[in-house]
Parts: sequence; structure tokens; C-alpha cells
Amino acid sequence: MKKILASLMASVMALSLVACGSSDTAGETTSPASETTTESTTAEGKTYNVGVIQLVQHVALDAATEGFTAALEEKLGDSVTVTVENAAGDSPTCSTIANQFTSEGVDLIMANATPALQAAQAATDSIPIVATSITDYATALSITDWTGATGINVTGTADLAPLDGQAEMLHELFPDAKNVGVIYCSAEANSVYQATTIEGYLKELGYSVTEYTFSDSNDVASVTQAACDGSDVIYVPTDNTAASCAETINNVAVSAKVPIIAGEEGICKGCGVATLSISYYDIGYAAGLMAYEILVNGADPATMDIQYAAEFTKEYNPVIVEELGIEIPEDYVAIEME
Repeated sequence: MKKILASLMASVMALSLVACGSSDTAGETTSPASETTTESTTAEGKTYNVGVIQLVQHVALDAATEGFTAALEEKLGDSVTVTVENAAGDSPTCSTIANQFTSEGVDLIMANATPALQAAQAATDSIPIVATSITDYATALSITDWTGATGINVTGTADLAPLDGQAEMLHELFPDAKNVGVIYCSAEANSVYQATTIEGYLKELGYSVTEYTFSDSNDVASVTQAACDGSDVIYVPTDNTAASCAETINNVAVSAKVPIIAGEEGICKGCGVATLSISYYDIGYAAGLMAYEILVNGADPATMDIQYAAEFTKEYNPVIVEELGIEIPEDYVAIEME
């Protein structure tokens, strides 16, 4: 298991009271079709059906789904059936999938990314929902009196890396820059939250900050070009549309010789110079352990605190770094490129 797993899982693992089984098959996502693991009867005769709504296929969300499925299969073996449905980046499709799982009466829904969570929460207030790859649950669920738990049938893990740390990373690598452009999808609530938050940190560091937003993938190239024309450095938060369009962003930014600091490893791998990142596999795995506690031990998602990654890694994209001629400090780790 990846190196941050122990610290991320500690509070979840402490709850476990039931011995675990194992499975030979790890979960994988497909788009747009679903994939199902095998099912059999345990000694107690109890089996579980879990539905996964994944917003879109890209490296980070795929890893989170893989980790979630692996955790449940390690705990429950063949007594769990995990059905993965991919919405291909379409929020209405998330709602269709959520309603489908609700009508089927699944035992638990896993929502991977904010639109998937919002769709699941709108579809049911009784079926437990465990989410992952959510930047800020209070924003995603419109909760004003945040206490650490949602108070409803939702819990899960967050993918928020420290935005102040990402701002410091940008300053460490580009101290002489003046103008920072922040590009993101205006339709993604958690991207708005990240952009607003990091803008404050960047201004404290002396940068002028301008937001450049696109509403869908059709505007990504033109918005990126506008950002490059007006910026010395670009910041891209954890944003699902940006992640799925990373190649487009990279083609524009590299041609303009404008470096990008990314909110997570998948985006950095596609178009960024560096990132302060978490492991999406690990937060997915932690969400799987939380789902196990709900299914087997009767834990109440309303009172289960949202789990966060405890450690973060400074990473850089060796291909783009070389192409732009950027010097990277020794404490950064190179991302493995395919």
C-alpha cells in the first residue's frame, strides 16, 4: 500500500471489529459501461450490493475507484458485488445512474467526484452514501454549519491538498513571477472553492491573480490561451473538466512557455510542472474501509467524520520541466510517466 495509507486509515481501521476476507480481483472503471465483481454467499449468508457513480474516466478518479473496490474486496471477498458506472463527464448522467441504483435498492452508493455526490444525495436520503475525490463537503452539499460530519446519509474522504502549501510551492518555483492565472470549470463548485481560497494565499505572497473560467470542455483551449497571454504562471486546481482536457491545456501552455502548477498528480502528469499531491488510490481505499464499517458494523454515515490525507508529496513532471528549462529542488519527486 502506498506510503500515506497508514496515517490516512488510522481512524477508520480502529473501528473494525470483523475479520476480513480477500479477493483475487481488483476493481477497474470502465466508460461508459459498468463492471461487476463476482458474488457468493458468506458463512452467515449475507451479501452486499454496492453501486459506484464515477463522474468521468481519468487517472485520479480511476485510482480512487480502484482503491475503494480493493478495500471492500479485501474485507468481504466474494460476498460483495461492486457495480461501477461511469457518467462520461455528464452531470445529468450521474443523476440517471443514482436513480438507477436507488430503484435497484443497492446497499450503499459510492460517489466519486462532486457531481456524482450531489446526484446521489438528491436521489436518496436513506441509502448510505460514501463519497471520495471531494474537495470540500460543506460546499458540495451546501452545509453552512460544518462540524466535520455531514449529519445526513453521507460520509467519505476528501482530496483537498493544502492550498496554502500549493501557493507556497508556486512561490518557491517562481518567486519572480508577477501575474498568476487561475483556470477552472465554473460549473464545478469545488473548483470555485479552491480558486477563491488559493487566490487569497497568492495575493498574500505578492502576486496579482486573475481567474479564467470555462463552462465545459469546448472552451478549454481558448480560455487557456487567454490565461497564457495574461499570466507568468498558471494554477489549475483539482478540476474534473481540466483533468479530462489536460492534453489540450498542455498543448497551449507549453507552446506559450507558461508553466502550470497543478492541484493533483493526474493533472500535473498531463499539463503541469509541479504539484503538492495526495494518493487517490489511498483516499479511495479509506472510503472503502468506511463503507465496510457501514455495511457490516452498522456505522452511521451521518456521524462519521470526513477523512483527509495526512501527508502530501512534492512532485514534478520531468518531461515538461525539461521542455521549459525549469530547475526543480531536490526534495521534489519525479512523476512516473508512461
